Amino acid sequence: MTWRAILASVVGGCCLLPVAAQAGDDDLVTHQTLSPELAADLAEATLEACRAADYQVAVAVVDRFGVLQVLLRDRYAGPHTPDTARRKAWTAVSFRTDTQSLVAATAAGTPQAAARDIEGALMLGGGVPVEASGTMVGGIGVSGAPGGDEDDRCARAGIDAILDRLEF
Repeated sequence: MTWRAILASVVGGCCLLPVAAQAGDDDLVTHQTLSPELAADLAEATLEACRAADYQVAVAVVDRFGVLQVLLRDRYAGPHTPDTARRKAWTAVSFRTDTQSLVAATAAGTPQAAARDIEGALMLGGGVPVEASGTMVGGIGVSGAPGGDEDDRCARAGIDAILDRLEF
C-alpha cells in the first residue's frame, strides 16, 4: 500500500485530492535563460564598452543558475580578472542584485556581513543580474577597470547594447 493510500484511508480521502492537485502544479517549472549566442554577444558588447574607456578587462556571463557560459579576457587584463569576473557574475545571480549594492549591504558590522564568507561570493562592484521582462535570465561580471564602479558601468553598457533582444 502506498503512502497516499494509507493517508487516504486515515483521512477519508476528502482532503487529499485538493492537496495532490495543487502540489502537481509545482512539479515542473519553466524558465528563461540566455542562449549561448546572446551570452556571447553580451560579453563582446561589454568588452567593447570597456575598451572604449581604455580598460583591459575580463568579462564573464553566467546563466540564471550561475553556470559560466562565456568568458573573455582582453590581452592585457590581469591574471586575476577571469576568476574575479566569474565570481562577480555568480554573486549577482546568487544574491539577485548587483554586486555594487552588495558592497555596502555586506560591510563589516552589518547584519549581512557574514554573506562575504559564502564560498565563491565576491562583494566587489562589477557584477550585474541580466533581466528580461522582470525575470532574471543570467548575470554578467567585469573585472579589470580601475574600480568596481567602472566595472559596473561597463557591465551595464553591455546589457544596454543587447536590451532590445531581452524584451519578449
